[in-house]
Amino acid sequence: MRNRDSSNNIALIGFSGTGKSAVARKVAELLGWEYLDTDDEVVKLAGKSIPEIFEQDGEAEFRRLEHEVLKRLSEVAGNRVIATGGGVVIDPRNRDILQQRSVVICLEASPETIYQRLLGDNLESSSPVVRPLLVGSNPLERIKQLKESRQSFYYGIADRTVYTDKLSVTEVSLGVISEWQSAMRGQGKPVYVERDELVCVVVTGTARYPIFVGWGILAGLGKRMKQVGLTGTAVIIGDEPVFTLYGSQVKQALEESGFTVRWFTVPPGESTKNIGQAIKIYDFLIENHIERNDIIVALGGGMAGDLAGFVAATYLRGLPWVQVPTTLMAMVDASIGGKVAVNHPTGKNLIGAFHQPSLVLTDVRTLTTLPRRELTSGWAEVIKHGMIADAGLLMFLEEKADRLLSLEEPEICEAVAWSACVKAQVVSEDEKETGRRVILNYGHTVGHALEAATGYERFLHGEAVAIGMMAAADISARLKLLAEGVVERQRRVLQRYGLPTQCSGVSKADVITAMELDKKVRSKAIRWVLLEDVGKVVVRSDVPDGVVLSSLREVIKV
Repeated sequence: MRNRDSSNNIALIGFSGTGKSAVARKVAELLGWEYLDTDDEVVKLAGKSIPEIFEQDGEAEFRRLEHEVLKRLSEVAGNRVIATGGGVVIDPRNRDILQQRSVVICLEASPETIYQRLLGDNLESSSPVVRPLLVGSNPLERIKQLKESRQSFYYGIADRTVYTDKLSVTEVSLGVISEWQSAMRGQGKPVYVERDELVCVVVTGTARYPIFVGWGILAGLGKRMKQVGLTGTAVIIGDEPVFTLYGSQVKQALEESGFTVRWFTVPPGESTKNIGQAIKIYDFLIENHIERNDIIVALGGGMAGDLAGFVAATYLRGLPWVQVPTTLMAMVDASIGGKVAVNHPTGKNLIGAFHQPSLVLTDVRTLTTLPRRELTSGWAEVIKHGMIADAGLLMFLEEKADRLLSLEEPEICEAVAWSACVKAQVVSEDEKETGRRVILNYGHTVGHALEAATGYERFLHGEAVAIGMMAAADISARLKLLAEGVVERQRRVLQRYGLPTQCSGVSKADVITAMELDKKVRSKAIRWVLLEDVGKVVVRSDVPDGVVLSSLREVIKV
């Protein structure tokens, strides 16, 4: 990654018809940044249209004005999305400005797609500026030749490329934001967007969606849903206590943005997450004539999200849905990644699917009404993300513990955003847990087994995961993978946030039986997610039974 005067500007380059203006406008809208278009600015500067500049003054004058405009627009340090003309890269001075002062994203499309768009279809409507490309007996061949002559310039200065064929403006825009964040990570800058609600974007093989995090942003839910193209009837599914607190506010936010609103509440608690409760929601959707373009809005913690998402994945073979998490656990983990499920009596989340939401909106202020035990439980997943993927996050949790435990701004928003983006990055790399996503199961083998062995009634999820993390760390140390100092560091930070590191009164035999039914079992062997250091994970399927039993004795006392 090159050194830059500023890398908070995003500059879009690419051939005419790839969608630069429309996409830049949407990216700016999502980020809350300023949108600028070099062609528009040239028109303002010249006081005449671009065709008039070409006709009266010639292309050389247009290129001079274009350079002057680009230089001026790029002087502002940050928070601008700049759409450039297709030929801006011809001038080496422009290439230098773009490289030094912006993250440069190239929008790419096939000549055939560009030809159709220049006729006025799809991503970006045609304009008089690009009509000359269509003049002649073979405009498609002309597009191919001119595009080929510029391609080396586009690729030579682009930090990232986003392919736009068959994608909507919103889909491309989310891809641009994701690639910009990837470029920022390459510079060693934060994974999340500072000072703005849109903190990161999940981009998988099947979906692209934004994650918004902020304090008091619940009122903007309807606006954000509109921004990603959702319309129709919104059905809020939430647990009863959360709906009592926030249902009216969510309904108002949706209605003010033009949504018709229906709602269905369920009893709180993990025991609600079952196929019988899902059927009750199906009945409600049928009675209210909910159609495939309507939306499910999950309001609450992980249980509400899992249940509502399971219904969204299965009703009419799939409805769009939105996550509005109100627990720390859901904000940083359960709401991100599209894992939806209900429980079976023999195991947690055994009946489910992958069904990505259309967006996640996290109002951190809702944590102020969360019961203390639920809040404490959520810190387990935040700490887990630090242990498995981000030493900086772990250090932040250690240094800012007092303010974080008191839910002080801006630290609590930063911790939630940071942790959520760790999860988002992993999910983007591995949507369906065929590779790297398995690292998110650190602590969950024993954690899920503890929950199942006690009938999902004794432990909150984070409490069980915290104990499971200590078991996994102990196994790592017994296998000589992990230094004892790291094990103790993990113990200290878990205890600092009020989480248990051991328990008693649980049958080890029942825990072992539950582990054997875990979804992470392959060919009858448990895949253990273990640590070699903070941020360095290894997956092992050859852990001796004796080592497992010894570690269970360490965390499950008589």
